[in-house]
Amino acid sequence: MTRILTKQELHNLAMNIVGEELEKKGFEFIAINSKLGKHPQFVCIDASKQYYFVLVKAISYPDNPHNYDMIWMESFKKHAREQEAKVFYAGVGLQNAENPSEPVFLNQEYLLEYAGLQSIETNLN
Repeated sequence: MTRILTKQELHNLAMNIVGEELEKKGFEFIAINSKLGKHPQFVCIDASKQYYFVLVKAISYPDNPHNYDMIWMESFKKHAREQEAKVFYAGVGLQNAENPSEPVFLNQEYLLEYAGLQSIETNLN
């Protein structure tokens, strides 16, 4: 059966992609939140015990996965500073492999645009 992936399923797919990268880079997961609209999705630490908040966003074609809401990010950066954490943004672009104007379907190929973890400077401007 073919059906359109829900927003939550697209989000979970994006989280799996980012989670695999974090694992490969040696991050240890402290908390994972896969519920849509809850941030951060991952709280991790590195070998030096530095905390990282990782924001994952699944973006559908034609939107650019590398762009994020600057105003919202400022409030999140404030939260990260208060927790002495660093921030990564991970925009994951997903589109239907056969027809970009169609949504992504369950059990069908998709195209991925993912540039990796984007470090977000948390210093005050």
